Amino acid sequence: MAKKDKKKTAERKERIAAKQTKKADKKDKKHKSKGRDADSDAEDVDLDAVLAAYAEEQAKFLKVTEVSSGPPTPRTSSTIVASPANRNELLVFGGEYFDGTLATFYNNLYAYLIDRSEWREVTSPNSPLPRSGHAWCRGGNAGGVYLFGGEFSSPKQGTFYHYNDFWHLDPATREWSRIEPKGKGPPARSGHRMTYFKNYIIVFGGFQDTSQQTKYLQDLWIYDCSKYTWFNPALPPASQKPDARSSFSFLPHESGAVLYGGYSRVKASTGSGGGGGGGKQAKGGGPQRVVLKPMVHQDTWFLRITPPDADAPASAGPSVRWERRKKPANAPNPPRAGVTMAYHKGRGIMFGGVHDVEMSEEGIDSEFFDSMFAWNLERNRFFPLTLRRPKAQGKKQQNQAIKSRDRSKADEEELLRNLAALEAKRGIRANDEDDMDIDTPKREEEKLEEEPVKPAIVRFEMPHPRFNAQLTVQDDTLFVFGGTFERGDQEFIFNDMYSMDLVKLDGVKEIFYNEPANWNTQLEASEDEEDDEDDDEDMEDEDEAGEAMSVDTPSEVPTEITVPSVTRDMQQLEVEEAEPEPEAKDDRPQPRPFENLRDFFARTTTEWQNYLMEKLKQRGNTIEKSVKELRKEAFDLAEEKWWDSREEIMALEDEQEAAGIGEVVSMTDRGEGGGAGRRR
Repeated sequence: MAKKDKKKTAERKERIAAKQTKKADKKDKKHKSKGRDADSDAEDVDLDAVLAAYAEEQAKFLKVTEVSSGPPTPRTSSTIVASPANRNELLVFGGEYFDGTLATFYNNLYAYLIDRSEWREVTSPNSPLPRSGHAWCRGGNAGGVYLFGGEFSSPKQGTFYHYNDFWHLDPATREWSRIEPKGKGPPARSGHRMTYFKNYIIVFGGFQDTSQQTKYLQDLWIYDCSKYTWFNPALPPASQKPDARSSFSFLPHESGAVLYGGYSRVKASTGSGGGGGGGKQAKGGGPQRVVLKPMVHQDTWFLRITPPDADAPASAGPSVRWERRKKPANAPNPPRAGVTMAYHKGRGIMFGGVHDVEMSEEGIDSEFFDSMFAWNLERNRFFPLTLRRPKAQGKKQQNQAIKSRDRSKADEEELLRNLAALEAKRGIRANDEDDMDIDTPKREEEKLEEEPVKPAIVRFEMPHPRFNAQLTVQDDTLFVFGGTFERGDQEFIFNDMYSMDLVKLDGVKEIFYNEPANWNTQLEASEDEEDDEDDDEDMEDEDEAGEAMSVDTPSEVPTEITVPSVTRDMQQLEVEEAEPEPEAKDDRPQPRPFENLRDFFARTTTEWQNYLMEKLKQRGNTIEKSVKELRKEAFDLAEEKWWDSREEIMALEDEQEAAGIGEVVSMTDRGEGGGAGRRR
């Protein structure tokens, strides 16, 4: 898998995989010669320690505080929602930022006051840990905002967590509360979607990353806010359901919910026409191989939910049925990934997206969109939404407007003269003090007029094309927050926000705009130079001593460790935890939490065989074992190590489950393209 591929943020890895195929082959050869993935920090960063440092810093806040601030810093895969408690407010949470080298995750909550055009940052001693790719939605009849899942990774995104924790936010008090439901809840995931129906919260789809592949999900979970219980409802026999996917649109409906589109990877056989991974096929009907091919879904499904009867037992959940609808009429063409949709009065408002066209085995060409559509849920039809320029007034209309203003001004002056004469007759203006009292409000009004509010910039063109923008609607106004754009190998995360009146469509109001930072190409270039230098050094080491490389490599690794730039205390924590390493001289592969023996051996079989051969060489034994015997002995060593570490691993699993954290995954263990494309 490509080096840059491993660093991508939620829902956009797939396209980069094709662009980086050539570079990946070169780096794979280098990593195999070194016996270690130099681009990965999978074994160098303790995510438990990083998250513990986050929690420790967060605990220093004694209460919920809210202060005026600027707009949120640049981020992607965050969430935005119109506050259900205040019609004048939007809420933004989480997200991540990747500069081309390191990823930074956020867990701060921002509130945007619409009428005052003011941002406020909220800190709390009890809020979800930093994450991106999570989902949240309004609570429907239950009120508040509900949040589930997401992911967190090391700075180089070599290892990461999926969350399975469930939270409720009170928009009025800004209080977060973690929900501990009765019974089993949804597994950890990212890229899923949530919506509401009456007293229920609905979760569907998403993906899970394992050490071998990205697994897209198609399970449905419904949370009953009154019974505090998750339900995984069984479908009627022989009934259809949507394919596994992530990054789809999921909108509320008076009878359930409606699903449209999404992204996943499906199995496909490479034929004479190529396809899938872009690999070359032998002419003349050579052997075919199965690859995972990107797929942009365009189907529509209606989820019908029937609450249990009043006399049903307390443990009874709602019954559901998926109903496949016809393909929407007038759907956006070409099909596009990374589109986002917000609900507004029986329709979905769609914006942006990207369409990828495979040009060659070296890369792909992409087209980004700034178009906006309204999807009528009942009619199942898309309608393009275009801005309407105000009509220019004719000379006759302008003259009438001027006369009307002059007439109104004359009437106002006459009214003021009559009031002044009336006050004089009544003796109100008897002394100078009264004159001062009467003039004071006028002076205050004059001061206010001297300090006019800065007018908002209104344009008659849509925001820059992008994908994965965050949308929400409050009082017939659409708000567009952030998004991502790519030019070649460079990626730009937008740091801006706009609003549009969905009734008038009379222009795009710019709430704030900051120039997006350039992709960190200099750091990548320096890394490539360092890689070349490392290759030269490795060649010299191989010439000088055959076994010196295996001894020197561990001592060189700490110089490549990149400490997460979270806080200074966290940097000290990383350094302190790096000190005990000399005491643990066991350089054999280590099991990971939630990893069974079979997966552990599949991940480390090559390392165990190399380890066994090295031990035999040191003992002076001639290697006369068959491949089968060598693999059997390697498995015995792996099994012994797995059981020796069992108690320690189980303790880590208990801690992670208590924190709502799912499996730890290393992107370095993926096969060709195995971890690509999770991000759409």
